[in-house]
Amino acid sequence: MRMSGFTPEAGDLAFDEGTGRVGRVMGHEGPYWQLRPTGGGREWDASGPLRPPTDTERLSAGLAMANARSRGEL
Repeated sequence: MRMSGFTPEAGDLAFDEGTGRVGRVMGHEGPYWQLRPTGGGREWDASGPLRPPTDTERLSAGLAMANARSRGEL
């Protein structure tokens, strides 16, 4: 399935326009893409079109992961 001309592969970072969140693509099932927060946590089904994250969004996701790691959550 293609969303907004962007076809992610497992492991790619993607921005879910429906939720406004960046996640790592875990796979897809039917019309849904499963994403997981970059800092770990529960997967969600993307509710909107996916697109590559901007540099700012990618940096923010990386910072969230570093913060989770410093809190011992990873």
